[in-house]
Amino acid sequence: MGRDSVQRIWEILRKEFLQIARDPRLARVIFIAPVIQLVIFGYAVSTDIRNTPTFVVDQDRTQVSRELVEAFTASGFFSVVGRSSRPADLVDALQHGDAIVGITVPVGFAAALASGSGARLQVLVDGSNSNTATVALGYAERIVQSFGAQRAGGMALALDLSERAWFNPDLKSRDYNVPAVMGAIILLVCLLLTSLAVVREREIGTLEQLMVTPLSAFELIAGKTIPFALIGLADLLVVAAVALLWFKVPFVGNFFTLLVASVLYLLSGLGLGLLISTISRTQQEAFMASFLVFMPTILLSGFMFPVSSMPEVFQWLTLLNPTRHYLEIVRGIFLKGVGFQALWMQFVALAVLGSLLLGFAGGRFKKTAV
Repeated sequence: MGRDSVQRIWEILRKEFLQIARDPRLARVIFIAPVIQLVIFGYAVSTDIRNTPTFVVDQDRTQVSRELVEAFTASGFFSVVGRSSRPADLVDALQHGDAIVGITVPVGFAAALASGSGARLQVLVDGSNSNTATVALGYAERIVQSFGAQRAGGMALALDLSERAWFNPDLKSRDYNVPAVMGAIILLVCLLLTSLAVVREREIGTLEQLMVTPLSAFELIAGKTIPFALIGLADLLVVAAVALLWFKVPFVGNFFTLLVASVLYLLSGLGLGLLISTISRTQQEAFMASFLVFMPTILLSGFMFPVSSMPEVFQWLTLLNPTRHYLEIVRGIFLKGVGFQALWMQFVALAVLGSLLLGFAGGRFKKTAV
């Protein structure tokens, strides 16, 4: 690439940045909207449960049964919203959505616990939200086991279980989700900016004017994609700063490793955005196509649902999804501190997918632009 080619690419870059600077609304979308999205996702997307509405039916009415209920509320995971001595009231609370969890302490609970004959306790959950129900049952089981062990003085336990969570000791879903939001935001920014910018040039007729200039197709593609790659990296820095300073997400890895992964990931985002621009004639079409691509990409990335729980066909399909590989890298760098040696397969996948997408989109762009 000669000096003249570099100069022409630079002029396209300068034109794009001047156009962005002249549109304050676009600048807000580029730099402020990602921060707002991260804050909303960081607080809203959580598998942790707190103060879950709980209805208690205490038929035993003893000091022990009251202490058991206090153990549930003291954990912070459950909040008692109603009490009764009739199981029918519990069922009614679950049916009307007044409670998500119901606890029934039967008659003779304290006596059975003291005698060691096997105390029984019933916990009911509203299974319409399977994730909340599963997590709530897990918390309830731990609380009951701990309460029973304290009452038995540890003598009745046949097994001394020692638990420890590596990499995320407090098991905070926010520490797991917030780094993944970075990948979603960067992809969305690249898709929208690249596709809309090219289609806007086509709508107002300036794309044809650019094509009859001495600019080659490569120079035009480079001039159109490099600005948004730089904007994507800038958004990465902003979002990472919010994740570290606001949400206090631990970062135990190497920032250079994260930067390399992000550059490779941007290739895929820019390639998808450029590809969308070749099949869209209006900005409205490009906008809708971007979201039609964005949603399946996120759903098949492991962002919301574990890839291992998907049908086998979809597990293989996720290997073609660059977002899946990027999220594995980001989570590994943030929480585990791993580097190229442990993540080289994901880096290779990002490089291959990014090159193929950008190359294919560039070839289509040259054909549709002529």
